[in-house]
Amino acid sequence: MPEPNDPPAWTPPWPRWLNLSWLGGIEPWVRLLTRLVVGVFLVWSVWDEVTQAPAMQALADALAGDGAPWAGLAARISVYTQMACGLAFIAGMVTRWAGLICAILFSVTAAYAVREGVEAALPAVLLALIGLDMLARGPGRYNLRTLLVSR
Repeated sequence: MPEPNDPPAWTPPWPRWLNLSWLGGIEPWVRLLTRLVVGVFLVWSVWDEVTQAPAMQALADALAGDGAPWAGLAARISVYTQMACGLAFIAGMVTRWAGLICAILFSVTAAYAVREGVEAALPAVLLALIGLDMLARGPGRYNLRTLLVSR
């Protein structure tokens, strides 16, 4: 509560609508859109490896060429983990856990990719940051969990 001798609160010299605070109501929709776009991208980008054995073998061979230990196992873990994270983001279920796993997965990917340059590692870094954001902020208001479990 302000004291009687306190100076008046500072108000910016520009119109209030320029602060864009009135757009705060779109946050749940932006969260939903982010989850859906990133989730669909994660599923789409590993769909070939999941559905076609030669694509999975090609990934395993690429990982072996980069010096990854247990390349066949690493490829399968990477692909199915990415698929699970994408599906979790789409549904909005276990989003924080999926965010943590996504952040770890793409941090490792970025560590391998950075040897080819920062530009090559940037998509993995961005996906790791999105994973951390999902971990920190959760799924948002619109998700399957709120439909299934009343709070």
